[in-house]
Amino acid sequence: MHLKLLLATNNAGKVKEYYSLLHGIPFDVVTPKELNIVMDVAETGATYEENARLKACAFAKASGLLTLADDSGIEVDALNGEPGVISARYAGEKATDAERVNFLLDKIKDVPKEKRSGRYYCVIALAQPDGKVEYCTGECKGVIAFEPCGKNGFGYDPIFCFPKYGKTMAELPIEIKNRVSHRGRAAQKARLLLEKMALENTGKA
Repeated sequence: MHLKLLLATNNAGKVKEYYSLLHGIPFDVVTPKELNIVMDVAETGATYEENARLKACAFAKASGLLTLADDSGIEVDALNGEPGVISARYAGEKATDAERVNFLLDKIKDVPKEKRSGRYYCVIALAQPDGKVEYCTGECKGVIAFEPCGKNGFGYDPIFCFPKYGKTMAELPIEIKNRVSHRGRAAQKARLLLEKMALENTGKA
């Protein structure tokens, strides 16, 4: 019997990233589209944890499957931690990734390089259909670039720079990004949880 894990997202970039991050886990990873589940869960939570839980629980209930959802954001020190939990809606509900990036860059256009520090933060929620939820977190620190660079990734990746590599997240090879990114670090913890869940499930069979 194959165990299934539902990715609670309609974001094509995020789906692609999770397929890479979760490659080899003892689950068949499926998407809402594959299951003909059409849902748009409002992110009304005040924290990443609340938003991840809202999405994971809604999709777990609708599908009857163990479900993974995340919420993440970029936090800029010069903006007192903004945009944070509203990163996806910072430039407006319907804004594109490019519009969000430009909106943020405009906010800090006069901030010098040495004061453009920030971090990316991610919370993964793994929800069972019965409502039980477990969380995994990850973060990475960096510097906000002055202009977008790189074609990989999505969201704010083209302006989130790792001084260690001299590249933005959108310029990093996928194997390095998966190791050092906020989502990669949270997913590494989630993999361990999922492997444990699969073992427990096998023990019950």
